[in-house]
Amino acid sequence: MTGILGLLTPRWRALRHAWRAPAARPRWGRYLVLAVIGGLFWVGALSLSLRILRYFAGVEGLGDILAHKLLAMVLITAFALLLFSAILTLLSKLYLSRDLVLVHALPVPAHEIFTARWIEGTFDSSWMVVVYTLPVFIAYGRVYQAAPGYYLLLVASLLALALTATAASALLVMIAVVAIPANRMRNLLIFLGILLFVVLYMAVRLLKPEQLVDPETFATVMTYVAALQTPSSPLLPTTWAFDTLRSGLTGAWREACFHAALALSAAGVLILMMVQASEWLYAQGFSKAQAAAPRLFRFRTTSWGLLRALPGPMRAFVAKEVRTFVRDQTQWSQLFLIAALVVIYIYNFKALPLERSPIQTVYLQNLLAFLNVGLALFVLAAIAGRFAFPAVSGEREAFWLVQAAPLSLRAFLWIKFSVYAVPLLGLTEILVVVTNLLLQVSAFMMILSTLTVALMVPGVVALGIGLGAAYPDFKAENPVQTVTGYGGLLYMLLAALFIGAVIVLQAGPVHSLVMAELRGRALPPMRQAWIAGSFALCLGLCLAAVVLPMRHGERALERLRH
Repeated sequence: MTGILGLLTPRWRALRHAWRAPAARPRWGRYLVLAVIGGLFWVGALSLSLRILRYFAGVEGLGDILAHKLLAMVLITAFALLLFSAILTLLSKLYLSRDLVLVHALPVPAHEIFTARWIEGTFDSSWMVVVYTLPVFIAYGRVYQAAPGYYLLLVASLLALALTATAASALLVMIAVVAIPANRMRNLLIFLGILLFVVLYMAVRLLKPEQLVDPETFATVMTYVAALQTPSSPLLPTTWAFDTLRSGLTGAWREACFHAALALSAAGVLILMMVQASEWLYAQGFSKAQAAAPRLFRFRTTSWGLLRALPGPMRAFVAKEVRTFVRDQTQWSQLFLIAALVVIYIYNFKALPLERSPIQTVYLQNLLAFLNVGLALFVLAAIAGRFAFPAVSGEREAFWLVQAAPLSLRAFLWIKFSVYAVPLLGLTEILVVVTNLLLQVSAFMMILSTLTVALMVPGVVALGIGLGAAYPDFKAENPVQTVTGYGGLLYMLLAALFIGAVIVLQAGPVHSLVMAELRGRALPPMRQAWIAGSFALCLGLCLAAVVLPMRHGERALERLRH
């Protein structure tokens, strides 16, 4: 442990110095803003969870079953996110970080280097998932009036899930790096993207969420209830966590402690296997990772067509952005994952049994279409955080070339904005239009959805580009590390607030318009004025989300130049 603690000491000292140094005092304002926004988001998630669970508690007979089914869904989703985050983080920490050459030159065994990096990766990949799922689990404790022991079991369950996910991810990464030839090391990410597609698809389909609203697929009510009560596979770590929390909520402490011990012991065994495997595989895999990787896909960009109309410096920057993205094949795994999410997203809408719903079909179709806009935009915010936010930081040490180029920083940022806004707008519009076609929504909702997306996508992308320029990290080892900093967290929170604000502003007017259309009644003048004002506020908010972040980013880069 001496060697492992020594390898972890630099990071601990860097964090302590960042808090105590005089230069860190101006950053207290950043931390305060981040704490306030994060606290609002956390409180909102807690309030929403409490409302849903109290509604379930009021349903006679089925309430507890539905609440437990929801708990299982949350745990499986959280575990899938932990796996995804751990694979990307550990691959960078163990094989792609730029300081690894120096670290491996130290008189320390390779397995100790591996263990120290795994500990760092476990924290970096898990803390956000744990923090932002805590409100859901705390809401369960409040609604079911759980004893303090439930919260201790909650800590043990989340710790076991995080350790299991990162240990399994580390084993997978080590085996894959050794199995794939050294000159294809970076193409490993494509393999991992396909694997993540399979994992996410199986996780969603194992839950069968459409059963919650489709009792007619079962012969009797008892069969339907039995299907909801059917546990997941006993071999899944999420099943052990679910059994622990369910027993803790009901006061069955002996069962809860047994399942918690089972989860923690399984995590411990997996960690021992991982450390033992690192003695055999890690040094060999790291050696292979240092080999140069040929291009898996080859593209020719000799003819740029529409770009010829742009001025010379602007055309050169646009061409550079496209070439950089195409040549960086580590991005392709992200595209595979995005494709997987899009397929799952659309399939779940297709699986909804709308025709057998007890709610009026037309009303339910329009309600889901409206909610679908918010869901699609949240997916967009996550994708933009991965691609648009690190766009400026991706210049790294070559940023001085941008400063010396015959092009203003404003034009530089708007080029970045255009390169990412166009494809992301197309992706989000495809999501919304296809799901609306599956829902068979009215023409009004189709037009409203597409216009809302067209107005909001530029705002989300501008938030990513502008805040990425305001808080650049030119020394980041990879884009994932850039997003986990202060600027990335601020972007995700502001993007969520922006999307939520527009959806809330539109909710009332859209409901009034849909109900007036269904009933065939005209709206009174006062309500029409209220609707017009709400839509005008939405338009102003969308324009502000584009202009203000871009100006803020430009001013920050100007200060950096001077």
